[in-house]
Amino acid sequence: MSVQPASEAYRYMARAFDEILGGEDGPPTRDELAAIARWIETTPPEELRRRQRSAEATFRQLGITFAVYGESDAAERIIPFDIVPRVFLPDEWTRLSEGLIQRTEAINAFLDDVYGERRILKEGVLPEDLVLGNPQFRPEIAGMRPPHGIWAHICGIDLVRTGPDEFWVLEDNARTPSGVSYMLENREAMLRLCPELFRNFRVAAVDSYPDRLLETMKSVAPLGVAAPTCVVLTPGHYNSAYYEHSFLADSMGIELVEAADLVVDDDVVWMRTIAGRVRVDVIYRRIDDDFLDPLVFRPDSALGVPGLIAAYAAGNVAIMNAPGNGIADDKAIYSYMPEIVRFYSGAEPKLPNVETWRCREPQALQYVLDNLEKVVVKLVDGSGGYGMLVGPTASKAEIEAFRAALIAEPHRYIAQPTLALSTVPTLAESGLAPRHVDFRPFVLTGANMVQVVPGGLTRVALKEGSLVVNSSQGGGTKDSFVLMDDPVIAQSQDFGFGQTQTMGGMTQSQGPL
Repeated sequence: MSVQPASEAYRYMARAFDEILGGEDGPPTRDELAAIARWIETTPPEELRRRQRSAEATFRQLGITFAVYGESDAAERIIPFDIVPRVFLPDEWTRLSEGLIQRTEAINAFLDDVYGERRILKEGVLPEDLVLGNPQFRPEIAGMRPPHGIWAHICGIDLVRTGPDEFWVLEDNARTPSGVSYMLENREAMLRLCPELFRNFRVAAVDSYPDRLLETMKSVAPLGVAAPTCVVLTPGHYNSAYYEHSFLADSMGIELVEAADLVVDDDVVWMRTIAGRVRVDVIYRRIDDDFLDPLVFRPDSALGVPGLIAAYAAGNVAIMNAPGNGIADDKAIYSYMPEIVRFYSGAEPKLPNVETWRCREPQALQYVLDNLEKVVVKLVDGSGGYGMLVGPTASKAEIEAFRAALIAEPHRYIAQPTLALSTVPTLAESGLAPRHVDFRPFVLTGANMVQVVPGGLTRVALKEGSLVVNSSQGGGTKDSFVLMDDPVIAQSQDFGFGQTQTMGGMTQSQGPL
């Protein structure tokens, strides 16, 4: 079906705030973004479709895929890309950055504390059993301290928006947050396919991320190491995020290694090379704790490096992110993040949590059971959109199944209200239409520095009315523009479609973006 002009095809979702086109019934309320709205309205519809196809053809050629476990007939997929960008204004980004830095610093302080003195438990801010009895808490790590005291070097803080000035933290990702390669490839595609936007808006660059990441890695090397050797440790090409592992290693100019490439000798990590052994100082690991070292965690792991934790405990290697970080990802711990921020910073959180009911608490459990058709229920250790109930769109059978699960194991679940997530115009089958989005910005913490990358991964729920943005559940991605100053565009603006058309065509024939 051909795409219709936005003015004819676009319909506002009930209750949802559209980040570019504004309110529900009237003209655009986001005057600052009027020029972007005009670009959406005036770009020929088939041109948008053609550019989007060009981007996805290039992604397919590059092998930018993810794996869907358990689906052998469609194991490798391309994450759908949408050509209409999401846009953050300068003042919005300043507020978000301040909140992200505050939250990341609190996460690092929390991890350092619970694996050390445990002041937050002794003072009763968090229930002791919620931490020490949590499957994500690693007692094997207690008493160890990473080089420079940094635990969460790379954080992906998932945000949602419900209004012009209403941002909420949906969850924290402090283990091995993924998605940054899609952020970079999406931007490269937009630079090639929509250059007119970058001519007329000062969009902050994101292509420095690999350099920033390598700078972070080198900064946390063990003390006394002048020229650290850094590597990316991957579980292998069968992993769903393998493309990202290889992409980042290649972009940083460092080695991508698997367990067989590393050996620990006398509490020192060495990399096997054709020229002999090379000492390794910093490991960016993309392997979960369970599989990291078979001598400490799962003994049947073939993905880990025997002796790695001993080398880490001896202070001879830095591991990013540090082992044990999964406790900060737990959604029950997330519900206490406002208290955690206050405890370690002495200030009010700059980014609020979504209201959360802890089903381990009888009163909260009863409320959730009485309102299952209205709330979103999640596993405390769930990810990828799995193990989740979206009450308003669930069937009676699904609701009753979750009711039974909640009654049987309430401690495994939290619940949240069903938010009216903001929307952004998205190219659908029938034309431009509103689709719900979330946002994952990336925060890098090194020795004496915390950096918020000026962009991030916008995930979009491509199914009409869906609130689930995860790629494994049918979601896609958009480029995320952070404007460096307020756009000032003349009304007679020429977006240069003829030139763009030529450049877009070249993308398909020239190969990798």
